[in-house]
Amino acid sequence: MAFYVDIRKKLGDFELQVSFETKEGVTGILGASGSGKSMTLRCIAGVVRPDEGRIELDGTVLFDSKKGIHQKPQFRQTGLLFQNYALFPNMTVRQNLKAGVRAREKDPKKAEQKIDEMMERFCLEGLGDYRPCQLSGGQQQRTALARILLSRPRMLLLDEPFSALDGYLKWNLELELAGVLREYKGSTLFVSHSRDEIYRMCDRVCVMDQGTSSPVIPVRQLFDAPVSKAAALLSGCKNYSRAHPAGKGKVYAEDWNVTLEYEGEAPEGFCCLGVRSHYFRFVPAEEAKDQKNTFCCRILQVIEDVFSMIVMLFPLPTEETVSKDDRGIQIRAELTKEQWERFRSQEDLSEGVWIHVNPEDVMLLK
Repeated sequence: MAFYVDIRKKLGDFELQVSFETKEGVTGILGASGSGKSMTLRCIAGVVRPDEGRIELDGTVLFDSKKGIHQKPQFRQTGLLFQNYALFPNMTVRQNLKAGVRAREKDPKKAEQKIDEMMERFCLEGLGDYRPCQLSGGQQQRTALARILLSRPRMLLLDEPFSALDGYLKWNLELELAGVLREYKGSTLFVSHSRDEIYRMCDRVCVMDQGTSSPVIPVRQLFDAPVSKAAALLSGCKNYSRAHPAGKGKVYAEDWNVTLEYEGEAPEGFCCLGVRSHYFRFVPAEEAKDQKNTFCCRILQVIEDVFSMIVMLFPLPTEETVSKDDRGIQIRAELTKEQWERFRSQEDLSEGVWIHVNPEDVMLLK
């Protein structure tokens, strides 16, 4: 099932400019809070009318500003799951589900049968007479999703479906939802600010940054080879430096004052480089001088995390020209507790530490 959206919407000083295509399966929309993710879903569902553009679902035009087409939400066959689930508070679980099936099934007996099947599927048996305020967050989510699926939408729009849940419940519901989406035959747009959710739940991803969308790419590409700093930030990269070419296969990291080798083709117009925290490797001082892509840093802080150690570093070559308080220059390296203890016990940390990054782990970004 093909989906196409190309819309613009002005909201005060904020301007939404969204343009991408996708198909059957789960497409993630990844962006920080306020980037326009939820507004995009509302425009697709028909809750909000764009200023201009076109939205098309499997050959059916839902919105076209030039032709004056703006289908009402109830005719779009899109199921929007809001962050707060938007259940009718004055209705029971069963009544909420009836509201979902009513438009697609006119036979009362068949409607009741489908409701029973959906309540069993989503583990809602025994909760039919409960109102939303009597349900847990997970039960509310399952009720809202069951109501949407009873309406048999051609497209699911999931707006931060786990944002209101605690960690343990979130993980269990994520497993349940993943199973539902595997069986669902239509297209799904899954909005989240969590790169981990996007990685686990989605086949493809569209990054949104300050109201503007990027082309849809495979999820693995976002993590293995992001093309922009905005995409790299959202994928979890913590270390950046302004950069420019320094010869064939080489780049100069301006903020770290070091020349690094990289692999692959440099994207045209790149202006910075990024290195993920766990790609930095600590090297004994006696080996450092013989290794490329290795430079010396001063330790600023060592932080013990639950399962790892985080070491905040300041590149020593920059100390004469850059303020030591400039956090943009700092480097964050992560390693296991065992690795850090072994390195710490063998090296004199007061003289600085040497870190290494492999050429294939240097990301050149626009």
